[in-house]
Amino acid sequence: MDIKKIQLNNFRNYSSQEIILSNGINLFFGDNAQGKTNILESIFICSIGKSFRAKKDKELIKLEENYTNIEIEFEKEERINKIKIEINDKKLIYINGVKQNKLSDILGKINIVMFSPDDIEILKNGPSKRRKFLNIMISQLRPKYVYNLNMYIKTLEQRNNYLRQIKLENKKEDMLDIWDEKLCDYAKEIYNYRKEFIEKIKEKIYIIHSNITQGKEELKIKYITDCQDIEKYKKELKNTRKKDIEKGYTTKGIHRDDIYFFINKKQVNIYGSQGQNRTVILSLKLSELEIMKDEIGEFPILLLDDFMSELDEKRRYHILKNINNTQILITCTNELTIEDKMCKKFIVNKGKVEKV
Repeated sequence: MDIKKIQLNNFRNYSSQEIILSNGINLFFGDNAQGKTNILESIFICSIGKSFRAKKDKELIKLEENYTNIEIEFEKEERINKIKIEINDKKLIYINGVKQNKLSDILGKINIVMFSPDDIEILKNGPSKRRKFLNIMISQLRPKYVYNLNMYIKTLEQRNNYLRQIKLENKKEDMLDIWDEKLCDYAKEIYNYRKEFIEKIKEKIYIIHSNITQGKEELKIKYITDCQDIEKYKKELKNTRKKDIEKGYTTKGIHRDDIYFFINKKQVNIYGSQGQNRTVILSLKLSELEIMKDEIGEFPILLLDDFMSELDEKRRYHILKNINNTQILITCTNELTIEDKMCKKFIVNKGKVEKV
């Protein structure tokens, strides 16, 4: 699959900009804060339905304007499609000119894998970053996953509210049975999806990381969850009720899942060097790329946001050498030389994109 054209209106620092892309490598370079990442963000929004950095949709609207729209024309399975997102007082989504009823309708239309310097937080920060990585990947390939995840979160919030009511208003503790049953139903579905894809990652990442490190490092991952055995999880919810009531929130569940990464049996985020952490992230993202290709029958679009500058020349060469038949968008501050690859180059300056 590949993107043919991006049209931005009043988006971030762009007034009106049309970008015609190559189906190979597209390099966007220029000084910081000129609008390079905004281009990748527009694609991310049309793929996932929301930004990877804005908390509110209104942040996407150009200053002193009251609306924005993004339109992306792309080819998938030899068909040309269009996704348009309009944001003013509310967000409207159109697929091939047809208004969509749900945000989740957009999922799976444009498949992406994104690299950025902030990806190191997947390893360095708390488990929420690792769950977010899983959620974004799985949601593109299994739209029903999003429904179950949203319902779990909604049920969790309701249970947490009732826990506080028990503590403050002496509500009946037995009523928690209702929330516990629902939590278990949704947790079971989410666990099955996560287990499926973690098994796929395990298979890919071991080989990819071994190739990158020339067989010197063995990378393995471990999935940590309370919900492998749902009957056991139901009992844990009951056993921790007193603790949950005291704290005012649910201490056990799929919302506390985690993934541990080990190089040669040592946990990477604790014992790994900076270089090892970056190589693990590289292996993880390349695994995601391979999994998506297996699932949809073609490579997803690869977004590299100032990521190449974080890699030494050897790793940079490896990632591009081993990625073929894939549309790639790269942002960087300086014009890179891309050896042995056709590359369309754009300079970005003050919200204007010009082909070099």
